[in-house]
Amino acid sequence: MLGGAGAGVAGETGPPPAPVAGHVTGHVTGLGGVFIKSPDPEALAAWYHDMLGITLEPWGGAMLRYDAPGHPDQMVWSAFPAASGYFAPSTREVMLDFAVDDLDAIVARLKAKGVAILKRDESDPNGRFAWILDPDGTKIELWQPRKPPAP
Repeated sequence: MLGGAGAGVAGETGPPPAPVAGHVTGHVTGLGGVFIKSPDPEALAAWYHDMLGITLEPWGGAMLRYDAPGHPDQMVWSAFPAASGYFAPSTREVMLDFAVDDLDAIVARLKAKGVAILKRDESDPNGRFAWILDPDGTKIELWQPRKPPAP
């Protein structure tokens, strides 16, 4: 979750401490994957390919690169209170946030394929957002980061 209601990282106190000398080991370096249970994993993977353009690998999943052109250099992890309404109308315990290069283009493609757009937000300082549900009811946040101001 990068913007909208409830923005921010729970318990955020600033950057992690710098190592005193050398490399500090034994800590998380980034997100290594997202794994979702589904009653029909093959159909769900096909939906993500057909609707969101995610390229599937022969083993059925996708490899999403951090170094894709225009992709943000950070990823957010954030815990929400159990009573949070931010994931609604989904009743799932997770929500996915995908960075996109052109929110208008992906929203137009989704609408043309019959996917309901739950909401859009053009006012967030972190970027532009749209929300949809996948066939299993998982809420997906599509995020186009704001371009930094020109120097």
